Amino acid sequence: MASLFMKRNSLLRSTFLLLLVFLSSLSRAQVFNPVQWNVEVIQDGSDATLSINATIEDKWHLYATKLPSNDGPIATEVNFIANENYELVGSVKESKFETMFDPIFAMDVSFHSKKASFSQKINVLSEKDFTVNATVYFMVCDDEKCLPPEEIEFSFNVKGAAQSSAEKALESNEVEVISAVGDMPGQFYDPVELAYSVEKHDENTYSLIVNAAIEENWHIYALHLQSDNGPQKTELNITDTEGVVLLGDVMEGEFKTEFDPNFDMDLNFFENSAEFRQVIKVEDASKTVINGEFVFMVCDDMRCLPPEYLDISFDLATAVEAPMPVISKADDKDSTLDKGEEKDAEGDSSLWGLFFIGFALGFAALLTPCVFPMIPMTVSFFTKQSKSKAAGIKNAIIYGVFIIVIYTGLGLLLSAIFGPDVMNLISTDPYFNIFLFILLVVFGISFLGAFEIQLPSSWANKADQASDKGGIIGIFFMAATLAIVSFSCTGPIVGSALAGAAKGGFMGPATIMFGFSLALALPFGLFAAFPGWLNSLPKSGGWLNSVKVVLGLLEIGFAFKFLSNADLVWQLGLLKREMFIAIWIAISGSITLYLFNFIRFPHDSVLERIGVARFMMGLLFFILTIYMVPGMTGAPLKLISGFPPPVFYSEAAQTFGGDEAKSGHLVEAEYTDYYVALEAAKRENKPLLVDFTGWACVNCRKMEESVWTQPEISKILSNDVILVSLYVDERKALPKDEQRVEEYGGKEFKVKTVGNKWTFMEVERYGTNAQPFYVMLDANEEVLSGSAAYDSDPQVFLDFLKEGLKNYKK
Repeated sequence: MASLFMKRNSLLRSTFLLLLVFLSSLSRAQVFNPVQWNVEVIQDGSDATLSINATIEDKWHLYATKLPSNDGPIATEVNFIANENYELVGSVKESKFETMFDPIFAMDVSFHSKKASFSQKINVLSEKDFTVNATVYFMVCDDEKCLPPEEIEFSFNVKGAAQSSAEKALESNEVEVISAVGDMPGQFYDPVELAYSVEKHDENTYSLIVNAAIEENWHIYALHLQSDNGPQKTELNITDTEGVVLLGDVMEGEFKTEFDPNFDMDLNFFENSAEFRQVIKVEDASKTVINGEFVFMVCDDMRCLPPEYLDISFDLATAVEAPMPVISKADDKDSTLDKGEEKDAEGDSSLWGLFFIGFALGFAALLTPCVFPMIPMTVSFFTKQSKSKAAGIKNAIIYGVFIIVIYTGLGLLLSAIFGPDVMNLISTDPYFNIFLFILLVVFGISFLGAFEIQLPSSWANKADQASDKGGIIGIFFMAATLAIVSFSCTGPIVGSALAGAAKGGFMGPATIMFGFSLALALPFGLFAAFPGWLNSLPKSGGWLNSVKVVLGLLEIGFAFKFLSNADLVWQLGLLKREMFIAIWIAISGSITLYLFNFIRFPHDSVLERIGVARFMMGLLFFILTIYMVPGMTGAPLKLISGFPPPVFYSEAAQTFGGDEAKSGHLVEAEYTDYYVALEAAKRENKPLLVDFTGWACVNCRKMEESVWTQPEISKILSNDVILVSLYVDERKALPKDEQRVEEYGGKEFKVKTVGNKWTFMEVERYGTNAQPFYVMLDANEEVLSGSAAYDSDPQVFLDFLKEGLKNYKK
């Protein structure tokens, strides 16, 4: 019966596709051939990679080998016809594809545009040359039509393996053969080529320039990043400063800002090329060479290479004459090589964002019990006490301006006290994040009615007395009185606003306070000009306290974001993804119950019925609560992506074993130090499985989440081997006596951090700097089963593990 149903479903699908093709042919009598194919063989002894490459015309696309649904288009199928001359290694790999909504099939589908590549690794068994045949069954569409599915045959001419690649390497002494068992499929990536140059601007002023040529699909990061919890930012440090004055900061070219899947955040980066420039003034005429250090990290969409620390030198004798660039100011952290003629759009965008956040929070403050009742009282005062309507409007506007001056002045005062560098530092400093967590929790609890946070009453009394003087001075002190009296409501909101402003540089606090105070001041001027509008205002009542309670609960929820920041920096594991989402489910659920009148707080009045606005707001929080529940089991929660801790920082990543090992759970290495793990392997008489990985390695997480979780694999990892994960991008500094400079293949390696240490081990021993990379070793550190890398097919990794265990027992 099931078979009959599948056949019927397949028949309906095929009929639908043929109907599309038929309709397309009626609309346009034209022969389409939008895909051109070619084949490629890359061979090294007994290893060969066979690639089938497609060039696709604009507006057309070729579907991927795996689609989200079987009810849509036909997935591309690549089949290699077996013969005795070779064996397949792993499965077919395809190039990067897109997943988007397809209007023809009314669903999300995965497809290739412009170019596609399908490759298969093989192990050559024959010593004579032979041919490999393959077929590709595919379907190609544009946004309006699909062409009929088509099958094409291909042939590859493969050379016989007269000698293995390992033997060739041994004869040429190019590499050290670590083990006779298996081959090492690693690859050494070097996607950035650096060039150093000098420009001379006058007799003793120069620009020291680093140019980076970056391979396609790779990128390096900018000088300034949105968070210290992300990748290594690029640094150009002039270390030879004796007799040299640095003029301004290091400048950089125009960068892009996009979401980076490696770090699950928006980041600034360069593609294709990048330029970094430091302008200097040489006061010592005898200096001809300036030394420095260049630090950078390179990533693509799937992996990151370990940070590099390069000693560099600039020969002033090679300088070429060039105009003097506009030097960046010392406090301009967004300066680029735009010759000073254009403002940094990214900085403007950030300040606009802070302004709108402040404006929204100011509007929220208006709807609190401390502020809302003040609007009609204050407006009535100005309209009744003034000699004319025009005078009343003028006084109300002045009153509003003073509100803006007071709050914006507070923001400028904070910037003046702390400075822009400190504000950027504390935005990611764990201690300051904990302080913000405590502050917002206290503010939130006060909003729930547990207590009130008030400024000294003497301040309010003195400001009120001063307001009786009249004139502009009196109006100023009236505004000050409002700020002081309403502090129990506005203080927590102002605290939240300033916490968010820490990332806005020098103008951040002032910008967010300007937005806040503008929203607070606008009603006074508007209602003074149009007093009839006061009649349309809702009456003060219990709904004001409801607004305050909802804000308090949200403030408590946002407080945990700051605690999460500190937890991530220190890697304490106290607030992992599941716990964070659980807290927000509880917060959102509590707001839902409160708005639906199932919960009441101390200052709430009894509700006989729920208004439409309150019901709709409660419904929104109910939807948010339901939406977040799947996040407890690993769902991505794209709507709030970047707010919870990243997926890899979760409680699911825990060590388990034996019969408890189940699919869907992650295995975490017990050891992160190679030498400690090696001693444990000797002590327990188990092989050592070395996992070269990285915090920013997407493919590493994919292996851990989709391959390591298979029951048989997780059982082996938990019980039969000693697993050690070596993070090549770990930034913890090594002790001074362990820091050193090494060389491999003509390339200099600075070993300064723990990550550098494992990077050089991987490069020196196994000739690769890619992650993930796996090797299984015996007690003598001999390789047992070659190595393994990223492969989404669990069987490939399982075969690697089984071969290593079998060789260990021999």
